[in-house]
Amino acid sequence: MSEFPNWHGTTILAVRKAGVTVVAGDGQVSLGPTVVKSAARKVRTLQNGKVVAGFAGATADAFTLLERLEAKLETYPGQLARACVELAKDWRTDRYLRRLEAMLIVADREGLYTVTGAGDVLEPEHGVAAIGSGGQFALAAARALADTELDAETIARRAMAIAAEICVYTNGNLVLERIEA
Repeated sequence: MSEFPNWHGTTILAVRKAGVTVVAGDGQVSLGPTVVKSAARKVRTLQNGKVVAGFAGATADAFTLLERLEAKLETYPGQLARACVELAKDWRTDRYLRRLEAMLIVADREGLYTVTGAGDVLEPEHGVAAIGSGGQFALAAARALADTELDAETIARRAMAIAAEICVYTNGNLVLERIEA
């Protein structure tokens, strides 16, 4: 058995449509079957609002990764893809970072990426990406709604509501950030 508690939670969803990208995150943090926080903020803006990031996983680990990402963005201004690749390389090869347990979704005006500790920097198909315990539910719902006349924010809100109805580790307390092209 692990020495760390069995933390669950988080659904992060990004939807890009018609020049608008919305990143939405629920607020629930659970320890086993207990909700320990219902209004956590897992979506943040970086670089004075030019980049939006959402995280799933261990909070301290995610904050460490967000700090590293901000440093990479300062080194490579306006190059989100390169900053993400450099972060992923460090994450995979650095002895300390390798132990971090989190995932990120990051977006700016031009790009949308999922970044993992396995060295992955994935640009999703169909303008939709999701991570976390309810991520697959939110992803499926958003993909189903993507071809409708709904805008990115409405799709994100509806998909997150569906995920919250299905995943016990996801709630309806949303934080949404948007970036327009």
